[in-house]
Amino acid sequence: MTLRTDCCGELSAADVGRTVSVCGWVASRREHSEQLAFVDLRDHTGVVQCVVDHAHDLRSEYVLRITGTVNQRPAGMENPAISTGEIELKDCDVEVLNTAQPPPFPVTDRIEADENIRLKYRYVDLRRERMQRNLRLRSRINNAIRRSFEDQGFVEVETPLLTVSTPEGSRDFVVPSRLRHGSFYALPQSPQLFKQLLMVAGVDRYFQIVRLARDEDLRADRQLDFTQLDAEMAFVDQEDVLSAVTEAVASATEAVTGERPSEFPRISWEDAAERYGSDKPDVRFGMELVELTELFAGTEAKAFQAPCIKGILAAGEGDISRNRVDALTDMCKQWGAKGLAWFRVRANELEGQLTKFLSEDEQIKLRQAMGANPGDLILVIADERPLVRTILGRLRVELGRPPVYEGGLHYLWVTDFPLFEGVDDAGRPMPAHHPFTMPHPDDIEKMESDPLSVRSQAYDLVLNGWELGSGSVRIHRADIQQKIFGLLGIDAERAQERFGFLLDAFRYGAPPHAGFAFGIDRLAAILAGEDNIREVIAFPKTQSGADPLTGAPAPLDQKQLDELGLRVLPPKS
Repeated sequence: MTLRTDCCGELSAADVGRTVSVCGWVASRREHSEQLAFVDLRDHTGVVQCVVDHAHDLRSEYVLRITGTVNQRPAGMENPAISTGEIELKDCDVEVLNTAQPPPFPVTDRIEADENIRLKYRYVDLRRERMQRNLRLRSRINNAIRRSFEDQGFVEVETPLLTVSTPEGSRDFVVPSRLRHGSFYALPQSPQLFKQLLMVAGVDRYFQIVRLARDEDLRADRQLDFTQLDAEMAFVDQEDVLSAVTEAVASATEAVTGERPSEFPRISWEDAAERYGSDKPDVRFGMELVELTELFAGTEAKAFQAPCIKGILAAGEGDISRNRVDALTDMCKQWGAKGLAWFRVRANELEGQLTKFLSEDEQIKLRQAMGANPGDLILVIADERPLVRTILGRLRVELGRPPVYEGGLHYLWVTDFPLFEGVDDAGRPMPAHHPFTMPHPDDIEKMESDPLSVRSQAYDLVLNGWELGSGSVRIHRADIQQKIFGLLGIDAERAQERFGFLLDAFRYGAPPHAGFAFGIDRLAAILAGEDNIREVIAFPKTQSGADPLTGAPAPLDQKQLDELGLRVLPPKS
């Protein structure tokens, strides 16, 4: 027999006259008269006001079952702030299911507790309305993604939790083997190799909502262990993958917001770098990078005698303080710039340290190129093109970016990433994605002569300046894979040692295939209106990687170390 007939927050005026039983926690208690008190009872659906006898000693977070009759609240006593604000329970019988110590912080969204305390007592923190809402929102996202991929013919397959450490990507979390001392498993950073094996195995369309782990520094959009949507498709090209993922993300968005996003525009990596200085551009605000190199081609200003000159316009910031300008300049220098040129736009002139080195014609053309009006601020960087783009991209975000959840949802596909992102100390190109990414068909012939100009068939999905995920068309041809390995300095023996089980499988007939993966934590955070993924994860780590709830990470006792054949070195002095 169930303890309750209804949930607290689901009762309404339509239930007046019914006798109901509700269960939950005491959210608050207020005196009503000498004989009666108001108790707000809370469960995951909300709160309901109950009129109870003073004989009951009911304290905050006591667990109760209350049986009473649903009554209309007296006129003028309604509470429009809650869904049950028109009614209350009267003639109540109260059963204390469990008592409780005073909570370490109030269980309310109106008071924010210290994060370490919240995570140490996460089971209390999760009772709050905001956290209950976030967890259920996340569940709707997962369900919508599953339905979408299943409707598109994908099969959910689980890949191993314990696998082998590979040299690509971030640092692995390793797990020592008790049965084979000196050998280690690794927790997966991605099911990448296994999902490619599934394509060789004829699964055709695979997906998985998978838990992964990466030993990397934490940020607002990054945790040590996280949840990812992972997918792979056979006999497809890039367009097929983008279409399938767009459909799933649109379905997840609609499940939360009630509206289906109509646009997932695209931009090439090169255009994103030129216009926004980022491979994950935030397109919610303007302040795009403006090309100024030709404008200053013959300038006498030494600061602008550089291979690339670009600027951004901070509209309405012309009265910025000198202290703020100096702070921005120092910030740019920390990022690698030699300096930051700045100009206040006045009615008939530009103000700034460099104006005396610019001709009147250059000042007029600068103002015109930037589309500047009186009261605006122009900021310019001159240096090598990659550095100029990067620094102005970061400065743009510093000055103009709103919170990640404001300004609507702006999805954006970034395509045509470089195949290589630079060269190592030996002069060999370094892969920008991973060594199994297919080069753009138009650029294959340039792989040996000009590898850094080769585009890849890799693509990212960006939302409000956060990278949700990435994917690529995979190499399935042995000749192209061998050419990539050769450019990277990976000989046949080393390739077999690192990736032998994948390369061996490819010899048995690998179909053309491509895939994608995106972070569900990040998508859920933005859709929930949060700026940190910790707020949509049930049991996250702190910024330092600690878990105040369980005490992890924690040392092992000597018996466990002996079983695993491990010895812990003393800390460095």
